[in-house]
Amino acid sequence: MSTTPAPPRVLCDRMESARSRTDELFALLTPPAVYSRPVPERHRLIFYLGHFEAFDWNLICRKTLDIPSFHSQFDKLFEFGIDPPVGKAAEDQPADWPSVEEVLAYKRRVRQIVDDSLDRVPEQLIHVAIEHRLMHAETFAYLIHNLPYDQKDGPPIQPSHQQGELAGKMIEIPAGYATLGQKAGDFGWDNEFDQHRVEVPAFTTSKYKVTNGEYLKYVEDGAAPPHFWTERNGERFYRGMFAEIPLPLNAPAYVTYRQAAAYARWVGKDLLTESQFHRAAFETPDQEERPYPWGSTVPDATHVNFDFHGWEPVDVDATPAGDSVWGVSQLAGNGWEWTCTPFGPFPGFEPFPFYPGYSKNFFDEEHYVLKGASPRTASCFLRRSFRNWFRPDYPHVYASFRLIEN
Repeated sequence: MSTTPAPPRVLCDRMESARSRTDELFALLTPPAVYSRPVPERHRLIFYLGHFEAFDWNLICRKTLDIPSFHSQFDKLFEFGIDPPVGKAAEDQPADWPSVEEVLAYKRRVRQIVDDSLDRVPEQLIHVAIEHRLMHAETFAYLIHNLPYDQKDGPPIQPSHQQGELAGKMIEIPAGYATLGQKAGDFGWDNEFDQHRVEVPAFTTSKYKVTNGEYLKYVEDGAAPPHFWTERNGERFYRGMFAEIPLPLNAPAYVTYRQAAAYARWVGKDLLTESQFHRAAFETPDQEERPYPWGSTVPDATHVNFDFHGWEPVDVDATPAGDSVWGVSQLAGNGWEWTCTPFGPFPGFEPFPFYPGYSKNFFDEEHYVLKGASPRTASCFLRRSFRNWFRPDYPHVYASFRLIEN
C-alpha cells in the first residue's frame, strides 16, 4: 500500500488550470500554423502539443511509478526542447511530425492515466509538472507572438498608453544585505537552493524600466531596433500579439541582454546584478524581507501586469501600488528584467535526481539571470527565489531592463 498521501485538492485544481492555459494557446492557432516554426531556434509548434503531456508521462508515470508505456515513440519524440545558439535552426520538415489527431489522442490518454495516478505521486513532482507546463505556456506565447497575424485568431485588445515623455528618476539604495534562494522545505527548482545572504554595497537604480521612448533615442543614434519593433513609412510600431500599434513610448523596451548592456554603456551606466535586484525588490531599510516588492499582500492587477491577464506591456508607471519600499517600480511583472549575473549554481546546489539537467546543463557562462516576470508569467513564479535565464542574443523573450550607478 502506498505511503504517499493523496495530493491536496488545490494541487489537482492547479494542474487542471495549467492545462487550460496551454489548451487556450493552441486554440488560437489556425490549422496550418500548428506545423510552422515561428522561431528558428525552437521546435515546430506541433512539438508543444505533445511535449506537455510527454513531460508529465515521463516524470510521473514512467520514471516515478514505472507504468508501462503505451506509446514509447511519442514519449521520446516529445520529451525535450532545444536551445541552440541564435542562427542554428533545426532541419526537420513538417512531414517528419505525426498528425494532430495522433498527438491529441496521446494527450487525452496521458492526462487520464496521470489523473488516475496522482494520489501515488510525491507532492514535489506534481509541483514540477504544474510549473513546467506554466513555464512553457509563456514560451509558447512568445513563439505564437512571432507568427504572422493571419495564422492566429485572438482579440486585438491593447492597453492604453500615455505618449508624453516620462521623467527618469534614480533612487539610492543604501548598503545592506540581500537574501537569495528558497528556504529549505519549500518548493523551488534546484537552482533556487540553497538560500543564502549576501552583502550588497550601496548603489543607485532607475525607478522605472527603460522605456521604448528612451531606447528610441539610442536607435536614432545608430543602434539596431529591438525585435518587437517594426517601421513603415517612417513611423515605428510595436508588434503586438494580434495587431501592430504605434510605438508605446512609455512601455518597457523588450530587448536582448546584449542590447541592454550596450544601451547601459551608451548612457554611462550598468545593469543590475541579481543580488542588487533582490536588494531593491525585497529588502527594507530595517533589514526586513518582503515576499513581494510591495509587501505581503497577494499580488493582483493593481500591483503587477502578470498571470495571463493581458497580452501586452503597460506603461512603466502604470502600477504604483506595486512599488518596492524604496519606490522602485515594476520589479515584478510587465517584463522580465535582465541582470548582468551569469546563470550559475548557488552554494549548496544539488541537481534534482529526477531532472538532473534542468539547471546544470545551462551553467555554461552563456546564459544570464532574469528576474521579475512578464505579462504572460504565471503567478507562482513571482516568488522571490525564482530565477529565469536566457542566452544574451535571444530576442523573443518579454525581457526588459533598468539601469544602475554603482
